[in-house]
Amino acid sequence: MDKKYPQIIGVGHCCQDSICMVEAYPPEDGSTHITAIDDSQGGGAVATAMAAASRLGVFTGLIANLGDDSTGDKIIKGFEEYGICTGGIRRITGGRSSSSIVMVNPVKGTRTKFPYRDDLPPVAFDEEQTELLRHARILHLDGTNYNNALHAAELAKEYGVTVSLDGCSMQEDNEKNRRLASLADILIMNARYPLRVSERKNLEEAMEYMASLGAGTVISTAGAGGCYAWLDGSMKHFAAFPVRAVDTTGAGDVFHGAFLAAWLEGQSTEACIRFASAVSALKCRKPGGRAGIPDRGEAEKFLERGVF
Repeated sequence: MDKKYPQIIGVGHCCQDSICMVEAYPPEDGSTHITAIDDSQGGGAVATAMAAASRLGVFTGLIANLGDDSTGDKIIKGFEEYGICTGGIRRITGGRSSSSIVMVNPVKGTRTKFPYRDDLPPVAFDEEQTELLRHARILHLDGTNYNNALHAAELAKEYGVTVSLDGCSMQEDNEKNRRLASLADILIMNARYPLRVSERKNLEEAMEYMASLGAGTVISTAGAGGCYAWLDGSMKHFAAFPVRAVDTTGAGDVFHGAFLAAWLEGQSTEACIRFASAVSALKCRKPGGRAGIPDRGEAEKFLERGVF
């Protein structure tokens, strides 16, 4: 095994997407025409974040279970194309890997997802997987498989590894959500997560509560509405970069990967947000969660002429 360990290790959802461009999204029991299909791109919150960070020059890796099916083969191939370390991935005999059909309306730049979630066993965290985690600077999680995320976060705390949580998937038992969020050092959430987990009525109160759980960085993304961060005891809004969005699939995941890439360089929270906002905006110019991810040079050129 290569002894150069990844700087960021991801533990979370990995899947294969089928991106279908449609003329318009139909009402239930209706129909529409698919104008193009792209089944070459992988998906999943953590997996796409690792692809984004890798595209930006960070060595990343994943710890996960996949089925030994053709879908799993495609997922692995996608990781290898991005230079993502797959030494922590285990193939489960007879298992079926996760996949997702994504219907994209290019007129509005919106997408509707139909995911198939696997029923694979929990990650064992064997010796090789544990070594990858122990040597990482950041562990990045989503809550799709709660037991995997909780186990990984507890190990990271033991090893002194910074924990980054994508607050997107939520458990019915809200105490579980709070338990996982309390282990995060970097907590970047979608718009629903802070309100549900905090049980507060407005975002500012929810953000204050989420910050009280212990994370040093607390952010809530709002798509075209930009994002909100809890900084120095108050909530601050950051506008999104304006782009002509073709497809928003994976934009939040890419935000996570770009934020962590900037964080590893020691940039301020505000600078990390600005960089992540630019990278996620650029991603939206192409269909799918990964095809539009810019490299470092593209992102920096965009920032030079962008207004924030």
